[in-house]
This record gives sequence, C-alpha cells and structure tokens, in this order.
Amino acid sequence: MSRPYSLRRRLLFGLIGALLVLGGVAVLDSWREARDTATALSDRVLAGSVLAIAERVVVTDEGILEVDVPYVALEMLTSAAQDRVFYRVDGPAGFVTGYQTLPLPTAPGTEISYSDDVFRGEAIRLATLTRAISTGSSAIGFTVTVAETTIARTHLTQALLVRSAARLAALILVAALVVSLAVSLSFAPLYRLRTAIDSREADDLSPVEAIVPREVRSLVDTINSFMLRLSAALEALRHFTGNASHQLRTPLTVVRTQIALARRAATLAEARAALQVADREAVHSERILGQLLMLARIDATGPGRPPVAVDLDRLAREVTASYVVRAHAAGIDLGYDGTGPLEIDGDEMLLAELLGNLVENVINYAGPGADATVRTYRDPHPMLEVVDSGRGLDPYEIAEARKRFARGRSDKPGAGLGLPIVEEIAALMGGTVAFAPTSPSGLTVRVAFPPH
Repeated sequence: MSRPYSLRRRLLFGLIGALLVLGGVAVLDSWREARDTATALSDRVLAGSVLAIAERVVVTDEGILEVDVPYVALEMLTSAAQDRVFYRVDGPAGFVTGYQTLPLPTAPGTEISYSDDVFRGEAIRLATLTRAISTGSSAIGFTVTVAETTIARTHLTQALLVRSAARLAALILVAALVVSLAVSLSFAPLYRLRTAIDSREADDLSPVEAIVPREVRSLVDTINSFMLRLSAALEALRHFTGNASHQLRTPLTVVRTQIALARRAATLAEARAALQVADREAVHSERILGQLLMLARIDATGPGRPPVAVDLDRLAREVTASYVVRAHAAGIDLGYDGTGPLEIDGDEMLLAELLGNLVENVINYAGPGADATVRTYRDPHPMLEVVDSGRGLDPYEIAEARKRFARGRSDKPGAGLGLPIVEEIAALMGGTVAFAPTSPSGLTVRVAFPPH
C-alpha cells in the first residue's frame, strides 16, 4: 500500500519550486544583462579616450607622426576600482608611443573595434581605431589602441546583479507567502468539511451540509450518497434484528417445547405428534426468516440500484408454473394469461418474489374450489394482475394486510409480510399496487409498472 502524502505540501512545493526555477532563470538573465550593461558603459568611455587621442595625432614637417596624449583622455578611465589604463599609437613604420607590448587586434578597422585580451597577467578590454592624417600630398595611416583592466566593469556587473537578485528574492518571498496563503485558503473548505464530519455523533448519517467549492462538490455528493446507502443498510440491519428477534422467538419456543414433549412422550404416537408440530413450526420459522431476509435486502437496496430489462411475461409464466402443483393440492385452479413479451426495468429476483408472494396468498387464503389467474398486459403501462374467486377481503382487512406483521383474523401460518413485501418491491421499481374486489367474489391485486 502506498504511503499517504500531503496534497497541500505537494502544491506548495510544486508552486514554490516553480517560482525558484523561474527566479534562477531570471537571475541568469539579469547577470547577462548586467554584464552587457557594464560592458556597454565601459566601452563608451574607451571610445571617448580613443577618439580624444586620435584627435591629437599630428605629422611633423619631416613626415613623422607625433602624439600629444591629453591627460583627460586617460583620466576619464580612472575609477574607484583602481583600474590600470594602457595605450599605444602605431604608424606606417610601426610603434610610435605608449606601451609597445600592448596587444593589437588582428584586423583593426575604420570604426572602433573592441576585444578582450590579457596584458601583464591581467584581463583587459581594448578599443582600437584606425585613421589617416593628410600631409597635403599624401595620407599617413595610424592606429590608436586604448586598454583598461576589467576591475571596474566586474564590480559594476556584480553590483547590478546583486540589486537585481535582491529584488527577485524579495518578489519570490512575497510570491511564496501569497501562494502559501492562497493554498491555505483554498484548503479551508476541506478543513471545514473534516470538522463538520468529525463533530458528528456516531449515529448521525444525515447528508453533509457544507459550503465547498465546485471542484469538491462531487466529493461531498459522493460522501452523502455513501452515507445514505450506509444509513439504509444500518436501518435494514436494525429492522432485521428487531423483526427476527420478535418473529422467530415464538416458533422457536414452540419447537423446543415440542422436542421436550417428544422426549417425555410415553408412546411413539405421542412423540411423533410432538415432532410433527415441531417440524411445522420449523418450516414456519424458515419461511419467516426468508421473508425477513427479503425485507432486509429491499431496505438495503434503495432506489439507487441500476435496473435491468426483465421480460415480465416470461417471468410471470415461469413463476406461475412453479406453483401449479401446490395450488392443485390446495384445491385451487391456477392458470396464466399473457399477451406476449412485456419488458420492464427491474430486478428479476425481486419481481419473482413479488409474484410468488401474491400467488402464495391466493393458495393460503382463497380456499378450496377457487379459481386464480395471473395476467400480464399493457394498459398503457405494463401491468401484472393476480385475480382469484375466493372469499376476498373487505377494505379494513386490506388496510391491515398492507401493514408489516399484521395477519388480521387469519388462522393460517405466516408472518404478515407477504403484501408489505409486494408493495415495497413495486415501489422500489417505480410501480404501484392496487386492490379491488372481483365480481362476484374474490380479490384482484393489480401492480402497475412504469414504461420500459
């Protein structure tokens, strides 16, 4: 099983990690920009010095180049970083003045060119300009090169980078605090939901009423649906245990009593009679237990179970055929009348239980000589009818028979659960149950189902 993890921590680490990555990229970009800015500023000063020196190159009467290097041209390169400044001037014949070992660019042009090199063990930045001076009859070309160490521009790059990085760090810190606050606020509804559930009593399975975001609404709906199903299951269990303890106590007591009488019987006939009563009560208990289990299943199923297509005509024909022998033994003529395939949405096992209870009621209460017919038809909805010509029920008896465990004035064995089971199964499938007298005598039970 995988270890639990914190969704809040994952979100925070993911968002803040993304901020740090973006901050790192921004710092790299800031370093590049700071370096380019410092280089551009320093190159402008170098260009000014080169131009100032180039303006002071003259030709003597003998055609020799002379340079009166202005102090201001070199002074503008001085800085608090203690940079060192170097220069050289070269003519057609070679070196004229300055630092003779100062490196020269490989291909100086008429425009100021810049390059990086090393001089006397120090990194330098060079600016080079090639020009020509006129003697009246000809032009003499010369090259001016000015270089400075890179201490000042390095310090400037670092200063710009530090300021930029400080601003970025402040922005990332503020953004991290905002992200943390936003994540905490976003999770607040979940914390409220947890508190609402934790503060409930153990038997409180009512739907959770909590204000949550749309993204969490489906989770709350799922929890509520589960709680409703759990409540139905627990209620069915309570009903089952209560009903079982109430309905099974008497027949089991009778069984034990008859077994005790059989043990003390003086003759074999007395023992057999006692055991026959015990067997009848055991069968009665088995029937009651089966009906109680069916009620528990109906209570636990609830309306959310997905239905399947069931051919009511086929099912009714099969169930009716399974009761023909018992009906004949009870003196009842049981038959079936159908109009062909008739599909409804439902549960085949529960529908078989519904029809079985109706047929058993006819067998138990219609009386010898009665006729009974099971019908299926469409009018306009799918219909199921069980019609008998027995003694029938008056309105009071019908009202009592529809209650759980109410058996009215009947002396037949049973638990009073047959018709309640019929009505609950029908309601579970969206149907209704109606009772009507059969002319000239008897009872008609009609179950109407919604269209397929």
